[in-house]
Amino acid sequence: MTVEETLERVEGLIGYTFEDPSLLRKALTHPSAVEGHAIEDSYERLEFLGDALLGSIVSVYLYEHNPEMDEGNLTRAKTSLVSGEHLSRVADGLGLGPCIFLGESEHGTHNRGLRSALENVYEALCGAIFLDGGRMVLERFVRRTVLAKPITPDAFLETSPKSLLQEFSQQHLHKSPAYQLVGRVGPPHAPTFTFEVYVGDRKLGVGEGSNKKEAEKAAARVALEVLLAEFETSEERPCT
Repeated sequence: MTVEETLERVEGLIGYTFEDPSLLRKALTHPSAVEGHAIEDSYERLEFLGDALLGSIVSVYLYEHNPEMDEGNLTRAKTSLVSGEHLSRVADGLGLGPCIFLGESEHGTHNRGLRSALENVYEALCGAIFLDGGRMVLERFVRRTVLAKPITPDAFLETSPKSLLQEFSQQHLHKSPAYQLVGRVGPPHAPTFTFEVYVGDRKLGVGEGSNKKEAEKAAARVALEVLLAEFETSEERPCT
């Protein structure tokens, strides 16, 4: 497809026609595709703007539509909805993957590179739609995509605790979690693994499972609950 055909295809996929198509082109352009050009030519600056706008829109939506949620659950739901894993799934579901303009250096990264690009492009699209059509248009887009399904933070936590812990700890603690195998018991055909998860030097959770992946998920789930509870408490602490 030509560039113009790609832009038209994306407008059909997202349900919005741009007054300024150059904004859409930038939102779809990976930095590797414009190496040596001005930073304005890729999605990086739009991604920054879109990330902030998306967080604001999701926060307001959760607050207005979930009066039964306390601060901890609101935080958990927001973390889930704006996580890279969720945004990349949303962008992939829209069919944006083949429409991203990538440089040669990114073609060999396969799923890992595409997942990151999908997340970034979704955020950049949010920034581009805001600049082109305003906040109300962007809110409708976010509600049709990121907020399309019922809000169930426990379900998000159950399916992707490791991703949520990774994003939450990096955002608030500027550190990544590390997992350590500390035990394996039981017969070879039915073992039970035990993992600990650390953020920095601090052990935040222990989990067990019938395989290593499930044990890591269980540990991450405990650690995330601890961090969310601490985050909620620190937010409630009065100023002195």
